[in-house]
Amino acid sequence: MSIQKEIVIYSRTSYTPFVALARDLLLRYQIPFREIDVIVQPEMAARVRDWTGSLSLPTLIIAAPNQDTPLQPPQPLEAGQSPRGLDRGSLISEPNNYQLENWLYQHGFLDKPYKR
Repeated sequence: MSIQKEIVIYSRTSYTPFVALARDLLLRYQIPFREIDVIVQPEMAARVRDWTGSLSLPTLIIAAPNQDTPLQPPQPLEAGQSPRGLDRGSLISEPNNYQLENWLYQHGFLDKPYKR
């Protein structure tokens, strides 16, 4: 029996390039996701800061259905390390398309990894 899981995106409605890239990629592959606007829900912005050290948007997580936290705790960041594009297991922040596609593949949302 496989674990039920979903993608949750912490984002904001005002334009940011990485949020637009993530939304576009998920829509292109028809991968369902749930979005949380950190401006509307400031407590969620605090959560992203705790995970990433800043308001790194988008931050995508693999969560149990209807949950807002990662299935497994994300791998920790080293002091001063940028979270941008870093695969932390159940969490990734500000990924480019290559990073996001490979992360989605690792979690079973895509059939094959991205090839450059």
